[in-house]
Amino acid sequence: MVMVETIEWKDSAVVMIDQRLLPSREVYNRYTDYRGVAEAIRTMVIRGAPAIGVAAAMGIALGIQKAEARNLQQLDEQFRRICDEISRTRPTAVNLFWAVERMKRVYGQVRSRGVEAVRAALVAESLEMKEEDIRANRAMGRFGQELLPSEARILTHCNAGALATAGYGTALGVIRAAVEAGKRVHVFVDETRPFLQGARLTAWELQADQIPATVITDNMAGHFLHQGKIDCVIVGADRIAANGDVANKIGTYSVAVLAKENGVPFFVAAPLSTFDLSIPDGNHIPIEERDPEEVRRIQGIPLTPPDIPVANPAFDITPHRYIGAIITNRGVARPPFSESLRRLAETA
Repeated sequence: MVMVETIEWKDSAVVMIDQRLLPSREVYNRYTDYRGVAEAIRTMVIRGAPAIGVAAAMGIALGIQKAEARNLQQLDEQFRRICDEISRTRPTAVNLFWAVERMKRVYGQVRSRGVEAVRAALVAESLEMKEEDIRANRAMGRFGQELLPSEARILTHCNAGALATAGYGTALGVIRAAVEAGKRVHVFVDETRPFLQGARLTAWELQADQIPATVITDNMAGHFLHQGKIDCVIVGADRIAANGDVANKIGTYSVAVLAKENGVPFFVAAPLSTFDLSIPDGNHIPIEERDPEEVRRIQGIPLTPPDIPVANPAFDITPHRYIGAIITNRGVARPPFSESLRRLAETA
């Protein structure tokens, strides 16, 4: 399988593939300032909840590497400012806040050892988080592929592959693991308006791995489900509430309802870092509203009258009653999710 390098730490800089330009151009941006990393997260140079978490950690490490602090008090102030700016980039993906809190814990543990010790520890922690994510994705793949038949036609929505993670992928990780296990799969790829993560990114990854795939527009999903041409749906997640409600890319809820109506299993693949068991249900998950121009234009080409009002929520909430299983790096959770998710979280 092709392992695209979504993000890496290289020569005291953060390097990430610019996902806005795929599939037409493969460009790697190099960031030497944490503000650049924050802007990359905000503008979707990098996207996908696990990838955002790793980027946040590396951005914090980068900020402290370049901080001009003469003493610990100055470093404390700069660290708070860096964490605050990173935290403001995107509100829905809980991995972002999980990563910031983890970096804060490490900072507190090593702070008394001095500035250089802090810098080394934060870089090491961000690199470990990247490796942990890849291991988690491979574990999810092993657990998830067992849910698939030997021949499976799978519908995906958005991109939950290597590009959305530190490598291998969540939903696409399950598909990759199924192929590695010798199963025959064909993936139907929702294009995922308005940012086209499916048509641009998922299709690019599957083609690189020579996994059979067909791109469909979002409003074709019901047709293919109704025609009996889909065996299961697998998507990723940006935040999972305690009761199993899932926040994922806008349009996921529609696909889940259509799958339920047509008797097709609907699975979610996400690491434990995407759990937010502090909130009871999806009503407590903030939904990011993005720039209307993402809807009005595609790569600079206008699609609508220039001044027409546009709504652009980036995510929606899929209620837990539509979800057959949540595939994690610790195992598969099944309803009732309020019990199974907590049991898995306690194993971490």
